[in-house]
Amino acid sequence: MERASPQPSVCAPLIASAEMTDEPVSLETVFRRYSRYVAAVAMRLLGRDDEVDDVVQEVFLTAVRGMGQLREPAAVKGWLATVTVRVAGRRLRMRRLRGFFGLDARPGYEQIATADAPPDQRALLVRVYRLLDELPVNERLAWTLRHVEGEQLDAVARSCGCSLATVKRRISAAQARLDKALGSG
Repeated sequence: MERASPQPSVCAPLIASAEMTDEPVSLETVFRRYSRYVAAVAMRLLGRDDEVDDVVQEVFLTAVRGMGQLREPAAVKGWLATVTVRVAGRRLRMRRLRGFFGLDARPGYEQIATADAPPDQRALLVRVYRLLDELPVNERLAWTLRHVEGEQLDAVARSCGCSLATVKRRISAAQARLDKALGSG
């Protein structure tokens, strides 16, 4: 009688992954491959790093439950991006609620820019993220995915879980508010 492996692959559909290796693709492999990507997306969506580790952990906890339902192994990165957007959106909504009740200090966005960025660009980036805090969360997520992450509109719509027309409206509304606040509109 053959014994089952002690740790069955949580990501069975990923075994047929584009990377052909002898190693079975497990959640650990997916975590190693995509955790930095998830953290980077979360950092840009949230604008500060104090919640990034929690977002990464929550995304991969969701992955434990949902990875087996993926039909396309190549869709893992996009699916993780979608989960990251949803988790970050909940965090932003909770941050806004905590701020309303005075339970969350105004965030500092200085760490979002690279150390070698010129001071004027660093200041502009801090200002943009402070303005993003004032936007509705759905507009912020769509605008950030499009203009900070550089995602194509269809990918933004998938990640935000809405239609292309809706995501275009959200991005446009966010851009108009930012232009007005920055004096360029």
